[in-house]
Amino acid sequence: MTLESTTIPVTILICDDDEDDRLLTIHALQEAHVVNAIKCVEDGVQLLDYLYRRGAYAGETGAAPRPGLILLDLNMPKMDGREALANIKSDATLRDIPVVVLSTSRLEEDVIRSYQLGVNSFISKPVTFSGLVQAMQVLGRYWLEIVELPLALG
Repeated sequence: MTLESTTIPVTILICDDDEDDRLLTIHALQEAHVVNAIKCVEDGVQLLDYLYRRGAYAGETGAAPRPGLILLDLNMPKMDGREALANIKSDATLRDIPVVVLSTSRLEEDVIRSYQLGVNSFISKPVTFSGLVQAMQVLGRYWLEIVELPLALG
């Protein structure tokens, strides 16, 4: 499934420090038939570098296309997901990018705090791969087929 209401493809940006979790999420998206471009970063610092096209992402926009959807883990080194989310939602040039927390956390305080910081959705990572595939099917259908996303202004 891909976004068809615009001619600009929607890039999904995964921000998770665990390589296995990133690979599982990518595989689950593929199993769910989400065929959008997927980029990955490992922590909040890299996420902001990507979004602002700094450091390794400086220069051509092809290396860091503006994401149409960010899947964000909460617990990461350097800068965690909460701080990265606060930065994104406080910046007028970034706040329109939908952010979905995808975390192993099931703590009510994490859910509440994430919504207070402006997250668009909070998904607790399912324990099984089939559960993750199901979650990615629903996520893909909702965010990439049903919802009208703003056009990427790269």
